[in-house]
Amino acid sequence: MSTTMPPELRALSLAERLQLVEDVWDSIVEDSAGELPVSEAQREELRRRLAAHDAQPEHAVPWEQVRAALFKTGAH
Repeated sequence: MSTTMPPELRALSLAERLQLVEDVWDSIVEDSAGELPVSEAQREELRRRLAAHDAQPEHAVPWEQVRAALFKTGAH
C-alpha cells in the first residue's frame, strides 16, 4: 500500500502512531460537535451492534483492556 505519510511520522513506533490516530480522531469528534454524517446503513449497523450487546453484555471487552493489548502488541 502506498502512503504519503511524512517520514518523521513513519519513523514513530506503532504504539506512537496508534496514539496519534487516537488523538486525531478525538480532535475530529470534538470539532464536529456530533455533526458527523451517518448513513442509514451505518445507523442500522449501530442498532444491530447495540442489540447484540444488550443481549449479551458479558461479551464486551473494556476499551482499556483492548487498548492495553494493542499497545503491548505494538511494543514488540
